[in-house]
Amino acid sequence: MNSEPLLECVPNFSEGRRLEVLSALAHAAGTIRGARLLAYESDPDHNRAVFTLAGSPHPLIQAIRAMAGTALRLIDLNYHEGVHPRIGALDVVPFVPLGDSPISVAVQAAEEAGALLAKDLGLPCYLYGQAARSPNRRNLAAVRNRGFEALRADISTDPTLTPDFGPLRLHPTAGAVAVGARDILIAFNVLLDTQDLRPARAIARRIRERDGGMPAVRALGLPLARLGCVQVSMNLINYRKTGLFAAFRRVRELAQSMGVPLRGSELIGMLPEDALDGGEIAELGLLDFDPDARILERRL
Repeated sequence: MNSEPLLECVPNFSEGRRLEVLSALAHAAGTIRGARLLAYESDPDHNRAVFTLAGSPHPLIQAIRAMAGTALRLIDLNYHEGVHPRIGALDVVPFVPLGDSPISVAVQAAEEAGALLAKDLGLPCYLYGQAARSPNRRNLAAVRNRGFEALRADISTDPTLTPDFGPLRLHPTAGAVAVGARDILIAFNVLLDTQDLRPARAIARRIRERDGGMPAVRALGLPLARLGCVQVSMNLINYRKTGLFAAFRRVRELAQSMGVPLRGSELIGMLPEDALDGGEIAELGLLDFDPDARILERRL
């Protein structure tokens, strides 16, 4: 890599079922020199895809612009259904500093990307994380908790919903977008071998930080109809405070206390190598885990 700051960007799109749309998004990212597409994956129950890119700020911003244009052509939220919360076709765009890059570089990239998406595509943009301009928007869930339909109804009348960039109305098919800056986040899900959603929701309440659970853990209980099971879906927003093994062991402990067996776990996106410290990978029961494809240092 050159001496320019290095960032990771992990755009999330509200499409996880049409492979041709995912291929088109990947192609759009690949048209920008200097933005490297490391991986992408999708889930049909969430109806969502997560892409991982790396590069210096300017190419990443241009790649997001290209992918957003493709998303606007191919994704219509009026016909979108999935268990994951969303406000936009291009739903979330976090910029993450890598190596020695300071968080200020990620914040600047988020601001420039948000302004560009609003100007070129008419998308209302909400800045979140460390790019947030008000404390109540630091948490992504606070920005996105209303969902596309409720946000569409309220954006023009509720002053707390005024976007940081763009119009005071949602794009008719693509909604809005949340663009942010944050440190590395690990998306980690544990599958419970039951179709009863109540244990997953109860475990999520017990482990998430906001309800007095584990530090730096956000969690939801979600159904996975295609697999005939349920999921404790977690974001580990600071893996040095609560890592994979601590989170997994707590979920396993609570599930066992309810008499619910585990089916396994899964990672969404990529993670740094030291996030796997603290235990043997086999303990996690990870599904479809390839270290060479999932560990950032091995791809960069």
